Amino acid sequence: MESRAKLLGHPIHQMLIVFPVGLLATASVFDLVHVGTESTAMVSAAYWTLSAGLVGALLAAPFGTIDWLAIPPGTRAKRIGAMHGIGNVIVSLLYVASWFLRPDSATPPGTWALALSFVGAGLLLVTGWLGAELVSRLGVGVSDRASLSTPSSLRTTVNEP
Repeated sequence: MESRAKLLGHPIHQMLIVFPVGLLATASVFDLVHVGTESTAMVSAAYWTLSAGLVGALLAAPFGTIDWLAIPPGTRAKRIGAMHGIGNVIVSLLYVASWFLRPDSATPPGTWALALSFVGAGLLLVTGWLGAELVSRLGVGVSDRASLSTPSSLRTTVNEP
């Protein structure tokens, strides 16, 4: 099934998600570098990158929801899409909490802010894989001949003669 929300013939959600995924992951990397180096530049970079990533997530989410609502019920794609969406809401909440726990862009984040950033990054890997499963394996948003109940890419099958 092709995307319901398109711009110039391409799915909007897939165009937009690269920004929050990249920015949020990069904020966690900056946090990690800060932990290792105590660099104040990394504190500021993480704060502003995290801020931009959250704005990007707010922009991408409605388009993903529009596409998910169009997936027929009872399909594997609908279940994977729900896990992807709910997981990304949790990722966003983890990063929002991390952002709120940071006093400003110059003050090093506390333990909880860092922990939430790192947990968010770990979950982001999972939800990113689920999104790739939807698009690359199931064809959601890109193919009018999508196979919405194709088995997981983690399953291996042996073709016997």
